Amino acid sequence: MVDPLERWRRLGLPDKPDYAGLLTFAALPYTQDPAALDGVDVAVLGAPMDDLVSDRPGARFGPRAIRSASCPPGPHLEAGIDWGERLRVVDFGDAPVLPADPARSRTAIEALVTEVARAGAVPVVLGGDHSITEPHVRALARVHGPVGLVHFDTHTDTGDEVFGVEVSHGTPMFRLVRDGHVDAARYVQIGLRGYWPGEREFAWQREHGITAFFMHDVRDRGIRAVVEEGVGVVGPGPVVLTVDVDVLDPAFAPGTGTPEPGGMTSVDLLWAVRTVAAELELVGMDVVEVIPTGVGSGDLTALVAERIVREALTGIAARRGA
Repeated sequence: MVDPLERWRRLGLPDKPDYAGLLTFAALPYTQDPAALDGVDVAVLGAPMDDLVSDRPGARFGPRAIRSASCPPGPHLEAGIDWGERLRVVDFGDAPVLPADPARSRTAIEALVTEVARAGAVPVVLGGDHSITEPHVRALARVHGPVGLVHFDTHTDTGDEVFGVEVSHGTPMFRLVRDGHVDAARYVQIGLRGYWPGEREFAWQREHGITAFFMHDVRDRGIRAVVEEGVGVVGPGPVVLTVDVDVLDPAFAPGTGTPEPGGMTSVDLLWAVRTVAAELELVGMDVVEVIPTGVGSGDLTALVAERIVREALTGIAARRGA
């Protein structure tokens, strides 16, 4: 594996500037060698695809922007945990997506996640639009069996079609449940609001036993009560965490394809992600729908997405160290 810090260490320096060196998530060692996954706890990988969006494109640049916004590991000042010390984490590069061929790109994402999961590591996938969650979860279900799902989003993404198209970033959860990859009884959505979807989709969700918490539930009950109930619904067993950054109010994440005012604060979301990762058996997670609007840590949306990943890693480290 390539260690991005090695040249600085030869100079007797413990760290490097965030803006220098090989661009990996959190200055992690980089590898695309499957043999190097032996003993790895978590592998960060990119799914730079946005061919299936229904509104603004640009999320294909999300993985690079999130990496650019990242900085080296360090102690979490609230949790008192440094995931970099407790976990062995690598940056496993990007899936070899093919522009304008979403079918082959989805196959490539699924193959890369399968490789990571079969090696015993937890894949953390940087999207990409939310359609990448379908091949991501499909791969994990192949290794672990049907999984639970904790889903932070403005939208349910449970449509059977969007604009007459079945495969879209608005439909992945429908097929994951329909095809048995996600156990609907262990599927929790948090942060829903706005004007889509409609009664048809929610009737289908009720029929399948999906648990939905709306943004007004978060507002009225508080994020702690909502997450506590959600964790109880999901219960024991393998779980995937998926975070669409549009669950945040656009004040905190302006760079996304379908922003909706009235969303979560970054404080609430970061706490919730860490708590979910600490209390549940996370076998995979993704963060999606980041459209870069700046450079490095000056990109507000990429920065909060990077912190979402860090909170998940902190939670995983807390659970394994318990």
